[in-house]
Amino acid sequence: MQPVEGWAVIASAGQMSKQASNARHLRIDLSSRKEREIFKWFLACLLFGRPIQKVIAEQAYSELVAAQLTSPDAILRAGWDRLVYLLDRAHYVRYDFSTATKLLEVCRDLKRGYGTLTNLLAQARTASTLSRRLQEFKHIGPVTARIFLREIRPIWYRRSAASRRH
Repeated sequence: MQPVEGWAVIASAGQMSKQASNARHLRIDLSSRKEREIFKWFLACLLFGRPIQKVIAEQAYSELVAAQLTSPDAILRAGWDRLVYLLDRAHYVRYDFSTATKLLEVCRDLKRGYGTLTNLLAQARTASTLSRRLQEFKHIGPVTARIFLREIRPIWYRRSAASRRH
């Protein structure tokens, strides 16, 4: 199979983590600790967890946010066909089918297991526990968990660690 022009396959997990955008760049305010903002970062991480060009993942994220798909319920209501359409518009075509399936399954499992990401974060008392719990979801591996934790850890777990010391 010939590589598609413009696609860059990232060779290693380490490179992928370095390629991923940060929340601030995507205009996600994690410091607010609001569910919507945390979910937007989670959504971005699900897209960046694939070996795909950063600009393509950013475009896919922007398409989903512009379509107001910023909660598990919104993703589930959108359905597979709508997700594929939006991913294709962002040129995320190499992984459009599998990513649409992944987004739907992860959102369904998140709702069933925890209700919200805020609940998941609250139940995972440490970053390592959160990483393990994230990787229990089908379709989430160490790269996606590492990208998510990179920005959540200093905001969420710093306060938790400080309160445990007192």
